[in-house]
Amino acid sequence: MSDTKTAAERPSAVPPAAGTVDRFFRISERGSTFGREIRGGFATFFTMAYILVLNPIILGSAKDKFGHTLDTGQLVTATALVACVMTVIMGVGGNLPLAIAAGLGLNAVVAFQLAPLMSWPDAMGLVVIEGVLICVLVLTGLREAIMNAIPHQLKQAIGVGIGLFIAFIGFVDAGFVSRIPDAAETTVPVQLGAVGRLTGWPVLVFCLGVLLTIALVARKVKGAILISIVSMTVLAIVIDSVADIKSWGLMTPKVPDEVVAAPDFGLIGHFSLFGAFGQTSAITVILLIFTLILSDFFDAMGTIVGISAEAGLLDENGQVPRIGRVLFIDGAAAVAGGLGSASSNTAYIESAAGVGEGSRTGFSNLVTGGLFGLALFLTPVLTIVPLQAAAPALIAVGFLMMTHVKHIDWDRYEIAVPAFLTIAAMPFTYSITDGIGAGFISYVVIKSVLGKAKEVNWLLWGVSALFLVYFAIDPVEQLLGVR
Repeated sequence: MSDTKTAAERPSAVPPAAGTVDRFFRISERGSTFGREIRGGFATFFTMAYILVLNPIILGSAKDKFGHTLDTGQLVTATALVACVMTVIMGVGGNLPLAIAAGLGLNAVVAFQLAPLMSWPDAMGLVVIEGVLICVLVLTGLREAIMNAIPHQLKQAIGVGIGLFIAFIGFVDAGFVSRIPDAAETTVPVQLGAVGRLTGWPVLVFCLGVLLTIALVARKVKGAILISIVSMTVLAIVIDSVADIKSWGLMTPKVPDEVVAAPDFGLIGHFSLFGAFGQTSAITVILLIFTLILSDFFDAMGTIVGISAEAGLLDENGQVPRIGRVLFIDGAAAVAGGLGSASSNTAYIESAAGVGEGSRTGFSNLVTGGLFGLALFLTPVLTIVPLQAAAPALIAVGFLMMTHVKHIDWDRYEIAVPAFLTIAAMPFTYSITDGIGAGFISYVVIKSVLGKAKEVNWLLWGVSALFLVYFAIDPVEQLLGVR
């Protein structure tokens, strides 16, 4: 699984006969089975179910220009509903194991950059506009052309960077590492545990989960990741019932008092398409939309390439199958997020957990999407998985994605340096977009100084220029007088 395989290199499917569903999703053709797809769908859901808690916390903690806040219960419903619908659409329309939900980082932009300048409906209207513009880029072929213009080995680097990034997310989410408070007056950004050493039962659950996961993966046990998540959740529930634990983080492993909770659809359709232009300057609105587009565009691009590579779905030219349709659905997810007041939705890197369980087709999305649908009514049950039980999956998948680093030619600096910057910047900046930007800019610069500027696709020149603006957005805003 650690080797990058193209569609042409994968072994033919074992089952001699295939049903309608099998043929539609090409399950046997891609060397998968219904069992693997189902396990993968569950694994993906449980590694990203935190968004049902985290997205309402981020959006619900902010106030708009008029001091209004969003209702937490309505945000949970909106988050689950959009994730359910768009994940299923991606599975049926794109046939890739790519789950979709509210994008982290993007929701922070909406909450803390857009909302303070306008009303919540105005902010969600800008998210809709962002999604529409991304869809336009897809329909014109520009988004696909940009993806195809990226050198294959740089795509490998994107996948490796994502692997390190999601492993880092796993360590942070579980509390294995934490940010050192500024009051410590140290230049060291993170530390072991919360106080420089590991403390508490929750971290122990994570450590045991990592050991169990890697042991099962090493022995190639079917359902390794899902077994680990379920086992550690049960252990966490037992520990929580007998030990005095202050906090597990976002989700506490307690048997819920009630199983069913009624959804509240009050935020669905609560947006204003052009209201933002009446609340702040047009230049500010344009820059905000630009920031959303650039972040969403390349976050999704990196995720789609990285997950497809790990699943062995890239063709002989290193391209993602049905990429135009996949990119359009991802853009439509941003529109849906705005329409539902759930913030911009996008493809999730946690889909790698499902791939680690064997997912190779969009059928697994039906499982993941179905669980998000159940979450509309069964949130108390489906949110008992603590991050400490789910995070080990991200560590294991990070390792698997890291193995692709061997496919990069480290003797050629013109590709090795951009690849290194791409890989390093993602976890260090906690952003896929920033890592891709660092890689693109350095690739163009090094090619130029080596006298090979003509080898760089003109689209990469244009995108690199946009990234320069993106990284220098603060001085640009000052020059334009919007601050």
